[in-house]
Amino acid sequence: MTRQELIEQIKEKRSFLCVGLDTDITKIPEHLLGEEDPIFTFNKAIIESTEDLCVAYKPNIAFYESYGAKGWQSLQKTWQILPKNCFSIADAKRGDIGNTSKMYAQAFFDQAQSGMSFDSITIAPYMGKDSVTPFLDFDDKWAIVLALTSNEGSKDFQNFTNRDGKQLFEEVIEKVNCWGSIENIMYVVGATRGEAFLEIRKHAPDHFLLVPGVGAQGGSLQDVCKYGMNKDCGLLVNSTRGIIYASSGKDYAERAREEAIKLQKEMEQELIHAGVI
Repeated sequence: MTRQELIEQIKEKRSFLCVGLDTDITKIPEHLLGEEDPIFTFNKAIIESTEDLCVAYKPNIAFYESYGAKGWQSLQKTWQILPKNCFSIADAKRGDIGNTSKMYAQAFFDQAQSGMSFDSITIAPYMGKDSVTPFLDFDDKWAIVLALTSNEGSKDFQNFTNRDGKQLFEEVIEKVNCWGSIENIMYVVGATRGEAFLEIRKHAPDHFLLVPGVGAQGGSLQDVCKYGMNKDCGLLVNSTRGIIYASSGKDYAERAREEAIKLQKEMEQELIHAGVI
């Protein structure tokens, strides 16, 4: 999916919602455990109940890899049913030297080789250019680079300030900007950081930002939009637990839809307020 196609979907669906598919078999409804592939069955129902309300899906790869070959099959099957008009994100947080990054890129982007072709992948940039640019060699694919995350340990490194007063996450964004463009680079910025979006936008005014942390993690959608939205929206706000685990009963898909509708309606108002739609 190209940047313009993503913007068009945001305007058409009046939403910038990304649904996280961090599917934990210990948390899905018990009645699904007798299915041949409970994770896929759960994902399928969630996708079918939310696809008209969101513009992106984000499977967290660890929740599939942890089950070995069977989990990988669940991921492949899930990718196959992701709506073509939704942006797909492999939340893998890969980050290694060139040769290894090339293999990771093939794993998630090369359908002929791996059976999957996600639109994007999340990347940890600690090893520098080698860990990012191999993913940019694929046409119409995106690298979503960790910039300022919402976890407690993020402060251990990301806010380190050099002698010039620049924080490490700012250095990361400025450097990565030189390797790609707004057409193939996004940044991960945690919703719990609020006004920090002002600093992010100084360095990445036109890039899309993938924003986890709204809802169960305490992030404010209103603050994210106030400080982070640009003329094209420029945001993909992820919600996982608040949607996919809205119910542990047989009505889990219906309840997921109800929660997605609530977020979509809030997002619609933010888009109108910002003049995006």
